Amino acid sequence: MGLDRDKRPIDAMGSSAGHCLWTGILDEDKAAVVARRLVGPELFSGWGVRTLATSTVGYNPLSYQVGSVWPHDNAIVASGLMRYGFVAEAQQVIGGMLDAAASFGGRLPELFAGFDRDEFDFPVSYPSSCSPQAWAAATPLMFLRTLLRFEPWIPAGRVRLAPALLPSMGRLRVEGVPLLGARCTIDVDGEETKVSGLPSEVDLVLEPRPALGGPG
Repeated sequence: MGLDRDKRPIDAMGSSAGHCLWTGILDEDKAAVVARRLVGPELFSGWGVRTLATSTVGYNPLSYQVGSVWPHDNAIVASGLMRYGFVAEAQQVIGGMLDAAASFGGRLPELFAGFDRDEFDFPVSYPSSCSPQAWAAATPLMFLRTLLRFEPWIPAGRVRLAPALLPSMGRLRVEGVPLLGARCTIDVDGEETKVSGLPSEVDLVLEPRPALGGPG
């Protein structure tokens, strides 16, 4: 997390641990502990993962970076959870953020306050949050890729696709997905997944990406 003025590691728990899952640098034997903490009550507000845990000295739900909730940060966390196979946890984060988006009129802001959902039945706005903002606007696209477990690896001629949609979702159809100069359509209906428009030189693998070892 950082060093204090005496160069000692700060004993703090924050959302940045989820970035370690996203990059794949975390050993698999430690991943379950990180996943459990990310969706535990100290970090997960019910709307999203806080930048800093409520148990940490300096936590402030109305701060810019030490207790607030950032949509783009949650997109990275959810992607990391899904990468390591923590499907329910990734869905929990994405579901909370989509509920928050509904309260913001369908537009996720730059950030919002880290108050618990049990305390307020709506996500509390951060006073000077930008809306729209580019990385917040990109968040739903990363959520979509995460739920589809869509992983193109063009140099190897391979695309992985293993949808794990939210339980509340029915059929999902995504059109115009750019891939190697083509435009693909992805259809998910229950357990059935179809892809049309895939370039002939690309193989479709209906399995999730391995947690470690590169794009796989």
